[in-house]
Amino acid sequence: MDGFQLPPLVELVLENGFIDEEQAQTMVRANLTDGTPYKTQILETGALSEEDLLTLMAGSQGTDVIELSSVVFDETLKNLVPVGSVRQHSLVPVEATSEYATFATADLVETDVIDELTFLLSREIRFVFVPEAALKAVIDEYFSGSDVSDALIEDMGELDGMGDDEKGIESAAASAPVIRFVNLVLYQAITDRASDIHIEPFEKDFKIRYRVDGALYEMNPPPLSMALPIISRIKVLANLNIAERRVPQDGRIALTVAGRQVDLRVSCLPTVHGESVVLRVLDRSAVSLDLENIGLPEDIYEGITIDIEKPNGIFIVTGPTGSGKTTTLYSCLRAINKPDTKILTAEEPVEYDIAGLVQVPINPQQGNTFAKVLRAFLRQDPDVIMVGEIRDLETAEIAVQAALTGHFVFSTLHTNDAAGAVTRLVDMNVAPYLISSTLQAVLAQRLVRTCCAGCKTLYDPDDDALNRLGLTRADIGNRKFAFGKGCKICNATGYKGRKGVFEFLRMSNPVREMINAREPTLVIREKARELGMRTMREDAIRNVLDAYTTVDEVLRYT
Repeated sequence: MDGFQLPPLVELVLENGFIDEEQAQTMVRANLTDGTPYKTQILETGALSEEDLLTLMAGSQGTDVIELSSVVFDETLKNLVPVGSVRQHSLVPVEATSEYATFATADLVETDVIDELTFLLSREIRFVFVPEAALKAVIDEYFSGSDVSDALIEDMGELDGMGDDEKGIESAAASAPVIRFVNLVLYQAITDRASDIHIEPFEKDFKIRYRVDGALYEMNPPPLSMALPIISRIKVLANLNIAERRVPQDGRIALTVAGRQVDLRVSCLPTVHGESVVLRVLDRSAVSLDLENIGLPEDIYEGITIDIEKPNGIFIVTGPTGSGKTTTLYSCLRAINKPDTKILTAEEPVEYDIAGLVQVPINPQQGNTFAKVLRAFLRQDPDVIMVGEIRDLETAEIAVQAALTGHFVFSTLHTNDAAGAVTRLVDMNVAPYLISSTLQAVLAQRLVRTCCAGCKTLYDPDDDALNRLGLTRADIGNRKFAFGKGCKICNATGYKGRKGVFEFLRMSNPVREMINAREPTLVIREKARELGMRTMREDAIRNVLDAYTTVDEVLRYT
């Protein structure tokens, strides 16, 4: 463990001579092995009492140890932060002013928790120390009821009479309840791993929904009268014109939430009942951009790593919107991103900023089209080019030309399967001989929801389920299928997280001959299967047999 940074609490106790170096390293190992808290381990040594340890921590932070019995927990304190945050981090608000908020804790607080509280409350965060038993008693007594969103919605009701003129809306959008409510909506979406936030005013109600693992979930809605201030607050954060509500607007919000950099792409669309706002959450830390971590089966992973190292050619990832195509492409680019390789990307818009890549945003309104940018790329002496999407013949022809002149090209298409990508290019009027001579491989993918680990239940499938999947009893042997019963962890959905299912078509001479002969998709797919390609349905069934996902998910997405 040489050079290893000790946790702050262990380091504090070591520096003050209560434990030695060997004990410190034993504590770190115990925490890594079975999660035993450092505070518990320190008190078990008997070197100091909890009171002494609290005094030591308070001294190191320049603060005090207090008596919780002297604090009056009024509505302001009880509704200051979400109940979930209080219980999760074992922190209790004991004082709140417009400049700062003070929390009682029984342990040193991690920096990402401080970031979270600073973000939620938009003020300085301070701490005082209290014994653990007293802290738990207060949490159980005062912080077990409804969540903070209910209280914030009540607060916002007081803003109803502020008028719908520009000044009134600006004033409401800048009010504390609206700012805190918007912060809570953004924070909750990010911690729930939502990919999108939908904020939609209708004739009689106002909806806020999160898309988690591909499905939409509604949160407790604020009053309809608060639609304008809430949407205006989001437009202020995204640097958009809050007075303009008749034309679509696009913007971006950059946030730091719980120590993580998160980008939100904001799209405002005028509707009959006001503006509909959708925020796409781009949380870099929630997405692994390493090729070995995106869930590829081993044989496909090996095939891709060989193909993307080739000096020229085209590699296409295909699938519907939201199937993880961009993540796969970035992962491929990361794998070949070396100092001796010049990589240029054309994207609409740039989703993740990656060091070492020259990334160009596409903006058709300004005349910056894929075709125009691609032509400019070829004058920039690249080795590898990534085109966000091949949409038309012009873009396809330039991509083929680039591959023929010694460049490797990555791109995406919207087709149902891998073989369909070939016929889509033919439909665009790209000459079949050009496709067969430049295309190296096509990866088709979908994302299926995985069973929640907290409520996963195994069962013996009936004949109907097997028939729907085209399986026999002999195919499954004694393996069981799985489904999620629904629990708190997964919001009673039975699913938590998603997993890729893939179909990998590598070019071979028989397939190239079929492309030149303009054979239909079905014939190309059957030949590829003869040569060893697994279809997406077959890959998905493998995930059912391994109890990762359910029969319904497989039938829905493949």
